[in-house]
Amino acid sequence: MGAAVSVDFAGQTRRATTDDEGRFEVSFAAPAQAPFPLGLQPVRAEAGGARGQGSVEVISDAAPFVIVSDFDDTLAVSNVRSVRGVLSSGLLEDEREQRAVEGMAAFYRCLREGSDPKPGFTVVSGSPLEYAPRLAAFLDRNGFPFAALQLRRLGPRTLRRYKEPVLRALLSRFPQPVLLVGDSGERDPEVYAAIRDEFPGRVRAIFIRDVGRSADPARFDGMVLFRTPADAARAAAARGLLAGACVDRAFGAATP
Repeated sequence: MGAAVSVDFAGQTRRATTDDEGRFEVSFAAPAQAPFPLGLQPVRAEAGGARGQGSVEVISDAAPFVIVSDFDDTLAVSNVRSVRGVLSSGLLEDEREQRAVEGMAAFYRCLREGSDPKPGFTVVSGSPLEYAPRLAAFLDRNGFPFAALQLRRLGPRTLRRYKEPVLRALLSRFPQPVLLVGDSGERDPEVYAAIRDEFPGRVRAIFIRDVGRSADPARFDGMVLFRTPADAARAAAARGLLAGACVDRAFGAATP
């Protein structure tokens, strides 16, 4: 049986009932005459006398895009193409031991810092919801910007194609276009291409980190396939997605 939850945000209160595994979802709408303040804002929840506090980020409707990123082998070194590698990173390493992809945090910081108003940032991952504290600690520890986490509710229906519903919901809910970032090791190029076709004009750009399975150029049609975050950042600067000065500070000036 679910528990009653009360959630407070920006002077509003919403109530919900958890499912059997303690999960719940609430939505808040700002009054037309009093939009929510932009940036990180506190949110509080209470259930059965237990209290918790977290943060959400409010982004402007005028933000140039929302960054939507994969996690494994895009932000973190997970070796998901290897059974041994994924078991090791998922079960034997915590946020202190798992390695970040060097330079990716700087790439995302440049994407954020180069725009006013700042774009939003969300991570869509196949990691289970129960890993949320670990992923949040990993991102903070490795210098990534604050990110909303969209994680998987494990079950028979989410063994495959768990990203597509999340991406559709984001594009349906938010007015901004999205900038999609993933890797070549699994299905990110195919998923992102399908979303680009399904939502014409809503995908600003697609960046794919090359971790293998990249011999067929058709997989990456219209995408930026990159080996290093510095390459991704310079390609983004060339497309006007971030400031070249930030790229020079983070990665050094490109040699002619």
